[in-house]
Parts: sequence; C-alpha cells; structure tokens
Amino acid sequence: MQNRTHLRVASYNIRKAVGLDWRRDSDRILQVLHEIDADVVVLQESDKRVGQRSGVLPAAQLKSDLGYVMADLSIRPRSHGWHGNAIFYRQEGLDLKQSNRIHLPTLEPRGAVAARFTQPGVEIIGVHLGLTRRIRARQLSALRAYMERADHPVLMAGDFNMWARGGKAGDLLGRESEMILPGNSFHAARPTAPLDRFVLRGEIRQLSSHVHHSPLAARASDHLPVVIDAEVSQTCM
Repeated sequence: MQNRTHLRVASYNIRKAVGLDWRRDSDRILQVLHEIDADVVVLQESDKRVGQRSGVLPAAQLKSDLGYVMADLSIRPRSHGWHGNAIFYRQEGLDLKQSNRIHLPTLEPRGAVAARFTQPGVEIIGVHLGLTRRIRARQLSALRAYMERADHPVLMAGDFNMWARGGKAGDLLGRESEMILPGNSFHAARPTAPLDRFVLRGEIRQLSSHVHHSPLAARASDHLPVVIDAEVSQTCM
C-alpha cells in the first residue's frame, strides 16, 4: 500500500537580503516567503560572508509569523546555515530526523546541506554550486554519490549556477534523477537564466513547479524564488 504526501518546497537565493536598491531588508524576504507559503524553504546566501557569518533573517519572527524553524546546520552560533545554505521548515506535518553538512569539491567557500524528515519520509538537500563548469561537474558527481546511498526519496534544491537549459548535468546525476527547471529566475529585474532548479530522485514526483513572480520578489533579491509542489510516496505495511 502506498501513502502519498504532498509537499511544497521553495528555493531562494536571497543575496544576504540585499535587494536591487542595495538596501538590506530582511522584512521583504519574509514577505516573499509569506506569499509562497511553502512547507520547506531552502535558502542560499542566508549568512553574511564576513565577521561572525551572522544570519540575515530574524529567526524568531520567521517562527512567530510564518511558522518556520531552522534545521541545525551551522558551525557558528549566529549563522542560519553552512556556507550560506540554510533549510527552514514547518514542524506541523514535518518530523525532522537529522540534518547534516555535505562537503563538496570546491575552490570557493561552498558546500551543501541536508535535512531528512521521517514524515513525510524525504530528504531535502540545499545546494549553491560553483561558478566554473569543471567545479560544478565535480560537485554534481559528489552529490550523485551521496544520493545513491539513500534508501528514501530525495529532493535537491538550490542555485545551480547553470545558464544553459541542457548540458551534461542530467548525465552527471544519473538516469535515476530528474532535473526540474521551473523557468528563468535570474536576474530578478529581467529573468533570462534558469539558475535555480530542483532534482528529484526515488519515490517522489513533480506535480507542478514555477518561478514565483510578484512586485516584491522582483526587488527583494537578484534571484526570484522557485517553487515545486511534489508528491512523496511511501510503502506502508
């Protein structure tokens, strides 16, 4: 018997909450997240790059206003995540089993993060891949190896830094993985590139996906958020 659960996941490179007017305004990011109303939010560039690498969003307000709690991924007390990658989720309907950091080959301060949920039985991976094709290829190969060890559905989300719609990314991730391109998400002022994407592996399928367009999202960051509605299947005894 199959138990099916619907899940909405958003991925958003928030550029440290600095909008197109070059003002850091975390409230705009919170309002965009409110518009999307996702179960899980995967963020890139959620921490500052210098000093204590502090997170740029008010965690207490995220919880009180939107119901999001932060997966424990950081190695610094004031960070939201690791190398700017963070995962926020709503505890209602989601039971976090574990969270961890995934080391990737890189020349830059980058990596991936993961949160595994016993309910609805899926692992969410957040990524921000490198700027060069060779490094991205090595990172995708490492992520494929990580996903191949999983005995559960996996949804990967993030900024893949890939400008082309085709290419060898799918080959590097293997036939068992499906790459989802919701549409052009960069640059927010004039979207021309599908940098932000999803990857599905295992008993999970896409119901729909889209780039989130709104007047606020068009100025809150240089990326637009991408959203996927997915169905996770579990075998029940």
